Amino acid sequence: MIPMQTFFKSAALTLLTASLCAPSIIAAQQTRADAEKDPILKAMLTELDRSMTQLQLPGFAKPFFIQYRIEDVDDFTTRAVFGASQGANHAHQRITRVTVRVGDYKTDSSGGRGDGVLQLTGLTDDPIAIRAALWQATDQAYKNALASYAQKQAALKQVETPPQADDFSHENPFISLADPVSFKLDEPTWQQRVAKDSGVYRSIDADLASKSSVEYTNSSFEARSVTTRLITNEGIIVRKSATEYQETFGVGTQAEDGMKLDRSYATIGVSLADIDPQDKFQKHAVALIDSLAELRKAPLVEEEYHGPILLSSDAGADTLRSLLAGAVTATRPRLGTAARTNGAFASSYKARVLPETISVVDDPSLKTYGGVGLIGAYDVDDDGVPAQAVKLITAGRLENYLIAREPVKDFPQSNGHGRAGLTTGPRPNISVLKITADNGLSDDELNTKFLQMAQDRGLKNVYYIATMAGDAPRLLYRVNSDGTRQLVRGAVLADVDQRALRSSIEAAGKDLFVANYFGDIPQTVLAPALLLDDATVKRANEKNDKLPFYPPPQ
Repeated sequence: MIPMQTFFKSAALTLLTASLCAPSIIAAQQTRADAEKDPILKAMLTELDRSMTQLQLPGFAKPFFIQYRIEDVDDFTTRAVFGASQGANHAHQRITRVTVRVGDYKTDSSGGRGDGVLQLTGLTDDPIAIRAALWQATDQAYKNALASYAQKQAALKQVETPPQADDFSHENPFISLADPVSFKLDEPTWQQRVAKDSGVYRSIDADLASKSSVEYTNSSFEARSVTTRLITNEGIIVRKSATEYQETFGVGTQAEDGMKLDRSYATIGVSLADIDPQDKFQKHAVALIDSLAELRKAPLVEEEYHGPILLSSDAGADTLRSLLAGAVTATRPRLGTAARTNGAFASSYKARVLPETISVVDDPSLKTYGGVGLIGAYDVDDDGVPAQAVKLITAGRLENYLIAREPVKDFPQSNGHGRAGLTTGPRPNISVLKITADNGLSDDELNTKFLQMAQDRGLKNVYYIATMAGDAPRLLYRVNSDGTRQLVRGAVLADVDQRALRSSIEAAGKDLFVANYFGDIPQTVLAPALLLDDATVKRANEKNDKLPFYPPPQ
């Protein structure tokens, strides 16, 4: 047995050695005292202490969990049409969201009206004003939680099958205090740029007929910074901050038969450096206008087609996001059912959902790819849980879900994917969804394989989709057996669902397209081109409006 005195000397020496070897680790540790240097966090912590001590209605349960979240949102937007600005707006809001849970981690009040209360908070850092907003929201959230808990207890008595998982997960105390960030813009310059970009059609080298066919053209720019302060009574204290930027361009016309034709482009990033320079942005805008002129002349898709379809990596990103993003998130199933979760992959755990050559990971820590900033990345989620890379699908098999703090069967802990909109509570959501294929093919190799499939099946033509908008291809090409392409219009893509992901992907590309999605919950998808063995292209059959009775002003 080691003498106690010797043990303490050895432990002290070990700690001293560790502190000398890794001073940055010791310095990086953050405490509540560090958090209280921030006046907003200090007010939040003071009011949380008071609520946990004093908040209890006589004869009713005390809260076992309280979360305070305050978001400082700074938003600048400017829009323009036909070369003229529609003005700009710069708004600053401070949004408070309070969540109170009664009961315990196994069965609590969540799932109904007790999930959270919103309150606008003053923009100064006055502690009494901040605490008053928190107090009002906490009082209402507690009342809602008590009512919701009583309803849940009554509902549980009516069902035979008990819940398959606890209502709330235990998570370790965690303190992370990132410095707030904000955007600095020359707002008048951006307002002028957007106006000029919206009127780029006026200066392009095009015939009068092409210009006069433009029925609308618009552009917009938005910059947003969000600083989130989040605390819980469990010891979670988080301050995090992020910015996102987006400039968009849209243009539309009608074909001679009245069919509406629309094209759009967006440049999105986490910094202004990620946004296209104006000359590059305008080149994209001109390309869209040119494509509309081609679309107006393009023939309609009349026949219904079943067979191979090649999706570009751009179209593949939109398609995979629509089919995978909701399927891989685990949300609590309806009370009284034995289901693990909801959605298309609810019963697919450990089953094959993609070809064995394809794997999917969601990695919030991936900040850039190919030199492009990824707006879906983050360090800490909106539950205050450190972000984690999650291998969702490996060699085609679903082995994991994205989890927030509401567990599901076989997944008792969060994996750092609780993400919240500006006014909503945390729910599991993708961050940076990366889809890769073993032995992925180059674009040329995919095209060769695509044409070979057509030849093997005796098909005169097949279809290539360059861009998508929902289930409608924006740019759709009929590809002849010799490889020549003809632009066509008026079609929708059908029979591409989760079942098609499992059985119809013949091959995938090796190069990934970076698709950033601007919004309250920023997302990124990194996806390859997809060659589908069998899908459907058919006539959209939408109502066409009459053309304008006289031409636009010149």
